[in-house]
Amino acid sequence: MASFIRLGVLALMLVLAACGQRGSREARTDGGLPVGRGGQGLGGTCAGQQSFLIGSGIHDITGPAAEVGMMGYVELKQQTAGIHQRLRSRAFVIASPCNGKRVVFVSADLGMVFQGVKQEVVRRLKAAFGPLYSDDNVLLSATHTHSGPGGYSHYALYNLSTFGFEPRNFELIVQGIYQSIVRAHEHLAPGHITLAAGDLPDASRNRSPEAYQLNPPEERARYADDTDKRMTLLRFTKDSGAEVGLINWFAVHPTSMGQENRYISGDNKGYASYLFEKAKGTRYDATGDTFVAAFAQANEGDVTPNIFGGEDGGGRDDFESTALSGRKQYERAASLYASASQPLTGGVDFRHVYVKMDDVEVRPAFTGGPPAHTCTAAFGLSMLSGAEDGPGVGGGEGATCAAIHDLWSAFTCTTTTTACQAEKPIVLEMGSMKPFPWSPEVLPLQLVTLGNVALVAVPFELTTMAGRRLRETVRARLEPAGVTEVVIAGLSNAYAGYVATREEYARQEYEGASTQFGPWTLAALQQEFDALAVALREGVSVSPGPTPRDLCHQQGRLRPGVLLDDKPLWARFGGVFSDAREAYSRGETVRVTFWGGHPKNNPRLQGTFLRVQRRAGLLWEDVAYDWDWETKYTWRRSYCMPTLACSHVLIEWAIPPDAVPGTYRIVHEGDWKSGWDGRVRPYRGTSRTFTVE
Repeated sequence: MASFIRLGVLALMLVLAACGQRGSREARTDGGLPVGRGGQGLGGTCAGQQSFLIGSGIHDITGPAAEVGMMGYVELKQQTAGIHQRLRSRAFVIASPCNGKRVVFVSADLGMVFQGVKQEVVRRLKAAFGPLYSDDNVLLSATHTHSGPGGYSHYALYNLSTFGFEPRNFELIVQGIYQSIVRAHEHLAPGHITLAAGDLPDASRNRSPEAYQLNPPEERARYADDTDKRMTLLRFTKDSGAEVGLINWFAVHPTSMGQENRYISGDNKGYASYLFEKAKGTRYDATGDTFVAAFAQANEGDVTPNIFGGEDGGGRDDFESTALSGRKQYERAASLYASASQPLTGGVDFRHVYVKMDDVEVRPAFTGGPPAHTCTAAFGLSMLSGAEDGPGVGGGEGATCAAIHDLWSAFTCTTTTTACQAEKPIVLEMGSMKPFPWSPEVLPLQLVTLGNVALVAVPFELTTMAGRRLRETVRARLEPAGVTEVVIAGLSNAYAGYVATREEYARQEYEGASTQFGPWTLAALQQEFDALAVALREGVSVSPGPTPRDLCHQQGRLRPGVLLDDKPLWARFGGVFSDAREAYSRGETVRVTFWGGHPKNNPRLQGTFLRVQRRAGLLWEDVAYDWDWETKYTWRRSYCMPTLACSHVLIEWAIPPDAVPGTYRIVHEGDWKSGWDGRVRPYRGTSRTFTVE
């Protein structure tokens, strides 16, 4: 996220708008079925137990496919203009009969899971299930794709590039996550979980090696690489033998798709999930039980998939680079899945606390010296430069107050930088904005144990070494109680930037400049998670902490919705503007353009904007949809007279090498909005038939 400051003026233009779909806004409660904050600690009645109740669910969360700013790179010009991959929410519910506790884990194809999303999802779960699900036992994590529509945060900082709040996208995301959890809940059945872990080389690279090298040499010597190559995988199988799915964690940014991309995409992790689910026959349009493969995020803060430097992932274009990275993750996960044999033993447990991250007093045990304090949230100057795989507008990374190299640094270090933020030349102090901070400061920290595996859920992007230190803090407390694997679940339950180590922070690369709460943020996290781990191990309660503000009804937007759709008098919606050829060979690409409507009229959730069909006797059978890798759905405005509100929809199908020879056609399905009565009506268009040889 490279250029928030140049967008700052937009926040002053926001107007009030509604959000969410629920009128009541209940206060936070600690309810849960026996989610009690205490318990018997690790072990107890669950010691040695290998039986769980497990269920999985998947649901579409693809937002507006045209004219909405994407969330990730924060480039005004990067507006959605089509679909290459649909975005999904992948949910797992895991319960342990031995103690009656359960947790939800969700991996969503999103840039971030913002705090407002978690608040609304939990509200809906409580409305449906009472105290069974709460903040405490629901863990929502983002993959961090940079190619999804934005505008779904309740904090101004993250809505700048979308010109404010996008209520439709917020609702699609919340409802999709909620529905995926409901499906997982409904599919609960006795089963077991097995663990496998192993390295994945040549799929990631540290994008800030100079900062990493500032960590103590004796600490660096403990690790073979400057990124975490380890992939950790959980395999879920019902006692009936049915395969439920998998979750794996591997640290790498989904930035294979670059800043010029305008197609909605799950990026490399989305493609890896697609490959695994395709191999297992997952039905995305089904409401019943189906296989779910979640490629979740870990401590990817300084980790890029572009292993050849800069924005180079090894492919001829972003699509090929995405495929290369995604396939590496898929193939390693497939081998781990096949070999996963170590059973998880023990029960399910969790601890959750809200912490005011700009006001944490950090004890000497965690600073390695005198007490320290976290700071009011602020960005440093180097944040404007972006990371090397997402360049911004600044003059380069590494701008510090200790090494001033330009007038801007000198100005910010003299006039705006605080002693608390140390080396950081402050360019934007979003934590002091009125009437509300531009980013959240009361943040959720969550620790979950699934048998002998611990998940450390943080609302940040941790660098490689920051993640290692936090894992070791938790491991030191839980390993004596039987925990053998500790995983960072990054970008979980809220979002507030990066966390670098104290040494990396001093360098003020992109990650350090984006560590909002100052140089002792990691130490503060270690202190708080140390307390959570002790409480979980000993079975004692923790205070819930301060209640985060709910800004659902404080949202604003500048961009209107669709006013109307138009077409030339001689055309019809769904009519063909440019047709297919009569014949193609495998390896060629079919392109058909239709007169269409704006995709904002209907996102076709759990559906599709396109179908590739093959003739089978007297019938037509679908062979590809808008979520398949070989298809692209592209929307573009066509300025026809007199309303300038016409749309062209381009459907592309790259014919796979293994396509069955035969007769095919392209079908486009969409919706158009009348300028006379405001109603939205469906339409359907079909290309000519063509042969594939």
